[in-house]
Amino acid sequence: MCWNWSRCLWRIRIFKLKKEKQDYIVVMEATQEKELLRGGQFLVKETKCEDVFTPEDFSEEQTMMKEAVMEFNEREIIAHKTRFEAKDYALTEEVMRKAGELGFLGVAVPEAYGGLGMGFVSTCLTCDYISSGTGSFSTAFGAHTGIGTMPITLYGTEAQKQKYVPKLASGEWFGAYCLTEPGAGSDANSGKTTAELSADGKSYKINGQKMWISNAGFCSVMIVFARIENDKNITGFIVEYDEDNPNGITLGEEEHKLGIRASSTRQVFFNDTEVPVENMLAGRGEGFKIAMNALNVGRIKLAAACLDSQRRIITTGVQYATERKQFKTPIADFGAIKMKLAKMATDAYAGESATYRAAKNIEDRIALREAAGNTHQEAELKGVEEYAIECSILKVAVSEDVQNCADEGIQIFGGMGFSEETPMEAAWRDARIARIYEGTNEINRMLSVGMLVKKAMKGHVDLLGPATAVQNELMGIPSFETPDYSELFSEEKAMITKLKKVFLMVAGAAVQKFGPEMEKHQQLLIAASDILIEIYMAESAILRTEKNAKRTSEKEQSVQIAMSKLYLYNAVNIIEDKGKESIISFAEGDEQRMMLMGLKRFTKYTNYPDIVDLRNEIADKVKAENKYCF
Repeated sequence: MCWNWSRCLWRIRIFKLKKEKQDYIVVMEATQEKELLRGGQFLVKETKCEDVFTPEDFSEEQTMMKEAVMEFNEREIIAHKTRFEAKDYALTEEVMRKAGELGFLGVAVPEAYGGLGMGFVSTCLTCDYISSGTGSFSTAFGAHTGIGTMPITLYGTEAQKQKYVPKLASGEWFGAYCLTEPGAGSDANSGKTTAELSADGKSYKINGQKMWISNAGFCSVMIVFARIENDKNITGFIVEYDEDNPNGITLGEEEHKLGIRASSTRQVFFNDTEVPVENMLAGRGEGFKIAMNALNVGRIKLAAACLDSQRRIITTGVQYATERKQFKTPIADFGAIKMKLAKMATDAYAGESATYRAAKNIEDRIALREAAGNTHQEAELKGVEEYAIECSILKVAVSEDVQNCADEGIQIFGGMGFSEETPMEAAWRDARIARIYEGTNEINRMLSVGMLVKKAMKGHVDLLGPATAVQNELMGIPSFETPDYSELFSEEKAMITKLKKVFLMVAGAAVQKFGPEMEKHQQLLIAASDILIEIYMAESAILRTEKNAKRTSEKEQSVQIAMSKLYLYNAVNIIEDKGKESIISFAEGDEQRMMLMGLKRFTKYTNYPDIVDLRNEIADKVKAENKYCF
């Protein structure tokens, strides 16, 4: 390990040890002073800008970690991009080992098991800045630190954690997650792989096939899901793999994929693979629960992993657009290109805002549970599970934004963008998988609304009261007074409130009509989820900018203000479209007319923003800085 890296990680560890007790007290005081909303409550309760965490709130420790990760990314990953694109699987493994030596694989692992024991925000930060060099390394890193390590950290016995987690945290061993099968993708609990208890009761024999297994080519530990007898739910097992002693495990050839080319992806076959009974993870039939909770964490980390990719695409795009001249003019000066740059920067800014907002909510919820006496395992499981709705929202929104960003990056480059000689082509290919893994975006859209309805039924989120109030409002006479919108974001925050009424109106009426059968109406659920997603993303951008404008000035935040307004304007158009689609799909006659009138009322600005001016201001700033600069 080079001296610079040793010093950097040493400083981070010493700083953390000195600040650990103080930071915990600060966290507890902060969470007591502010109202920490439960997952999904953003829809029915107002969030103050002071209560959200933003990237501008990174601590000294987090800033040091960010700088260390960025340097690692530049030197060990970006500098070797061509080798990754040439399917150099050995390089991926080599760089993963280096990441382990520097502590990056153990950021979220408790110190008792050889990790840095840093908080959830730091976990997302590390994932953010280490993932943009290539999707190949990003996938290997995410699979190992998330679904490869976390199930043992959160569900393992003390003996299991002591045996496996330190080796996983250090990079001595790598983890893989064996869930998907040829006939079991989104329906994860339908897997056919079996686990049969031996006659002496000391071991299980696993038989079956798994596919699309990341890190399979160089892993030492697999989290394998199998069904015991005719159990309703699958069970998780920790399975060791040694190619010199394969224990009935056979690997398929490396899959040749559209993107993430140097990420090891293989089929895994189990033929009487013997696993000691003490390697069962959690209890019998607990595997589905492990899989779902692991995916919740994976979803927000996937969102984080897409952020710096957007920053780099924007930076590369504007630099090319500034240099490339047509008709004796840099194409960055053309309105058509400005429109693209503004949208790319705005979406990236909103993604950052929402991801770190949710990450801090999770971190604070974990701290509160630990203070209440929960173990770290219990606290982290429940803390992440609490915000499963937000995790699904982020997974969908940011994975689609990075794909759109890369697509527009290709368009800015024109014909050169389609060439492997320029970086946009690889960025587009790598981005495509993000909409599929950690649960497809279609599944996550339906999950977000379904989980919200379940929370309402449990009394965790009061949807009935606000939905009834919206129905009553629709029956009343609207106010014709002109409101005072003189303060920063006063109209935008009023619009956010109205957009929440759109969701409550649509979802409330749909639940009333279909009840438990609503889950069968997938197109309606997807439309409703798009409304929910846009509300959360738009509100997050506005709250971040409002908080920073209060502690600096509106002048200093003028471009961020423009991005927040532009994102909201685009969100209103999406919500109006999805709201109309939803209403006419299930309402008829007077009910339909009433709801369409309500939709028009709830999506109408008093003062429409000048969208062209906003775009130009954002694009001009990006051009002036020659990079994504927010």
